[in-house]
Amino acid sequence: MPGPRERDAPAGTSGSWPLVSPVGGRDQSVRFTRSRDGTTIAYARSGSGPPLVKAANWLTHLEYDWESPVWRHWLRELSRDHTLVRYDERGCGLSDREVEDLSFERWVEDLEAVVDAAGLERFSLLGMSQGGPVGIAYAIRHPERVERLVLYGSYLVGWKHRGTPEFRRREEALLQLISDGWGRDNPAFRQVFTSMFLPGGTPEQVDWFNELQRRTTSPHIAVRLEEEFGDIDVRAEARLIGCPTLVLHARHDEVIPFQAGRGLAATVPGARFVSLDSPNHVLLETEPAWPRFLDEVRSFLGVAEEAEEDGVEEWARILEELTAREREILDLLAAGHPNPVIAETLGIRTKTVKNHVSRIYAKLGVDGRPQAIVLAREAGLGR
Repeated sequence: MPGPRERDAPAGTSGSWPLVSPVGGRDQSVRFTRSRDGTTIAYARSGSGPPLVKAANWLTHLEYDWESPVWRHWLRELSRDHTLVRYDERGCGLSDREVEDLSFERWVEDLEAVVDAAGLERFSLLGMSQGGPVGIAYAIRHPERVERLVLYGSYLVGWKHRGTPEFRRREEALLQLISDGWGRDNPAFRQVFTSMFLPGGTPEQVDWFNELQRRTTSPHIAVRLEEEFGDIDVRAEARLIGCPTLVLHARHDEVIPFQAGRGLAATVPGARFVSLDSPNHVLLETEPAWPRFLDEVRSFLGVAEEAEEDGVEEWARILEELTAREREILDLLAAGHPNPVIAETLGIRTKTVKNHVSRIYAKLGVDGRPQAIVLAREAGLGR
């Protein structure tokens, strides 16, 4: 059930205001804003760097996710190189729970409200699941603000418009399951959804995801949201996307079929498609698909290039601190030569080389020869 802090926003106030200071002593701040129809939307900031906005997707809770074994690696890594702004969709998490209008149009307005409240002019946008269509619609309405678009595990049309009749009957059966068992203390009903979202999850992750469903929203809101997801259709909008777009999809995703991701990439002009070898809708930290996802996203957003440039500048600074003799020794060290060979090459004593090497380690901030060699070779030495 919602805690007291989830309901203490001043009624009738416009704009945004702090809800809590950084959560749990960590670098996350949670605030509220009002959407166009007056619905209170909770959003959070974390990290630093260029802004990255994550459109809301089903099953989030700003505070609960921050400590979770399912979402914390997402939040940590997405906040590493960016100022990450994310929010709970209406009806869920810390946003208003009892909401009359859960339409797609209102979801787009909620994203607009969060972006405005956060004071963002231009940013990259990440859409996961139904956050993808919301992000597409926003990018069409505000092309001047969306620099790059990342779509993961997403689609163009909701479940009512895609797949086989058997697939649609399964979705209808899941709606009934939500209605009957979502709010029960016994997690058996919610376990069905967890098994679809996280088939590779550990017992801890499975238990957490079961509990997330209960904490995030009520059964009747969950049913209404799932119904609305089925009606989504952004095929026309997707054809008009003008910003660079990256589409990623898990090959064995049981929540959103792989074919939906391929269709999305084929429709957005110039979109790059990346297939990830995973059965999980929410990628887990321990699976190989997770670092692949991060590498692709960081490269697309320009983080890899910026990190490389920063690394070159840092190396230039460190090398300037070395004496000419130390740079000579480090170059030979990086080439794999032992101290006696370095001494003979330079015409100095082996003990002198050893003393120089110790000072080099201190200036580089490394513990020994292997680390020094790796760093020196990254700087282009030893060739």
